Amino acid sequence: MSNLFEIKGLKSEIEGKEILKGFDLTIKAGEVHAIMGPNGTGKSTLASSIMGHPKYEVTEGQVFLNGEDVLEMGVDERALAGLFLAMQYPSEITGVTNADFLRSAINARRGEGNEISLIKFVRQMEGKMKELEMNPEFMHRYLNEGFSGGEKKRNEILQMMLLEPKLVILDEIDSGLDIDALKIVAAGVNAMRSEERSFLIITHYQRLLNYIKPDHVHVMMQGRIVRSGGPELAERLEAEGYEWIKEELGIVDETVGQA
Repeated sequence: MSNLFEIKGLKSEIEGKEILKGFDLTIKAGEVHAIMGPNGTGKSTLASSIMGHPKYEVTEGQVFLNGEDVLEMGVDERALAGLFLAMQYPSEITGVTNADFLRSAINARRGEGNEISLIKFVRQMEGKMKELEMNPEFMHRYLNEGFSGGEKKRNEILQMMLLEPKLVILDEIDSGLDIDALKIVAAGVNAMRSEERSFLIITHYQRLLNYIKPDHVHVMMQGRIVRSGGPELAERLEAEGYEWIKEELGIVDETVGQA
């Protein structure tokens, strides 16, 4: 398998405080990687920095998607190139329906002159909503407005399924989900796994990884990866926590100030 996504020596800061301190990661096409770690170790900062959130300043390092320099792209260009972030706290947008938002996003990816027809789009959206057990009325509601936490997370997966990105970042997509919603969301993710598409899952809990089996699990502390392994690493973390890693590495305070 070829390298789909590479992060090399990434450093990022917020308000002058360094959060990522030389983060390295390589993801091959078709792989699923999970990043775990205590609160405040920089996991969500990593996702935001990759996507170009203006709050975070990348001071050093490189990020490549299919060999292209992501950090040289604007936020919209990163999405068009095939990056997708399912956010921990999806935003509400009044005045823009779910359907209008998604059709516009799809057409932006397809390009002028190759827009998806309304009939084809509606059929696709209805089909994916049925898979995710979403109320069809949500198609015509304003984006995430009045949605419960679980409904917002399903809506994020709906967007992923329709946009068909190359690299999917799931930032604590399991937070706030009951077990039934978790299974549905995980099924949507698993349906999108392919030899060409890769996933980076950021999570606190091993329970999500019971349903979305990762190829690699990484532990993040102090703004970088400190331990990597297979699914068995997540199982050990669930059973024993992170103290054994901190003791081995001599880490007294693992936090860097951001999630």
